[in-house]
Amino acid sequence: MSTTPPEQPPPSQSGGYGGPGIGPNVNFNLNALMPTPGNAELVVYILAMILLAIIALASDAYNVNGWVTAFTAITVAYLVSRGIAKASRVLEQ
Repeated sequence: MSTTPPEQPPPSQSGGYGGPGIGPNVNFNLNALMPTPGNAELVVYILAMILLAIIALASDAYNVNGWVTAFTAITVAYLVSRGIAKASRVLEQ
């Protein structure tokens, strides 16, 4: 003689959130998310500095004075580009 388990009652439709089929009320404000740290310009800046340092170490014509000059020019360009990027996000009131 085989026994079969009793039938299970159908699941309720309430969902536990106050009504039939109603889920939690979740609103995502994507504009309020904090920006992720870092950006593509920072990666390019760091890679350019590493490349210039390697060239300065390996070359006789390009020395530390040339590296410092290039470092200063690239740093100024990086800061100006970040300033322009931030200025474009300013909301007018």
